[in-house]
Amino acid sequence: MEKIAVFPGSFDPFTVGHESIVNRASKLFDKIIIAIGLNPKKDALFTLEERKNFIRQVFEDNPKIEIVHFEGLTVEFCKRVGAGYILRGLRTSADFEFERAIAQVNKSMHKEIETVFFLTITEHTPINSSIVRDIYRHGGDISKFIPSKMKLNKS
Repeated sequence: MEKIAVFPGSFDPFTVGHESIVNRASKLFDKIIIAIGLNPKKDALFTLEERKNFIRQVFEDNPKIEIVHFEGLTVEFCKRVGAGYILRGLRTSADFEFERAIAQVNKSMHKEIETVFFLTITEHTPINSSIVRDIYRHGGDISKFIPSKMKLNKS
């Protein structure tokens, strides 16, 4: 049976931390679906299509990676696409506590879906999309925080 993992997030923008987790996880899974969750309550900096295109640029040479979007519960999306795993990155102990609670609730909803945690590499620990977005909004250079293959069209 194919091992399929879903890596959910808003990815606004996709960072080097996200890239690292996907690259490391691709050694364990047959397929990784990078699933951009749509949250109407969040005011995204980049459009859905821009985010999809950014991520496609990064993984254009990796046939194991699929980029999609979804609405609703991640575990329900996993069931629809036949994924047995949810992939999550952990930067800090606060991330762990938050993600642990979600993973336990997900497990109680769908026992067959496992959450797999990857620790970020040390140099990526302080990087998160919110900080990168803020730097970008204020005209700062975010090139060291996003994948080198990702080309932003700054207007």
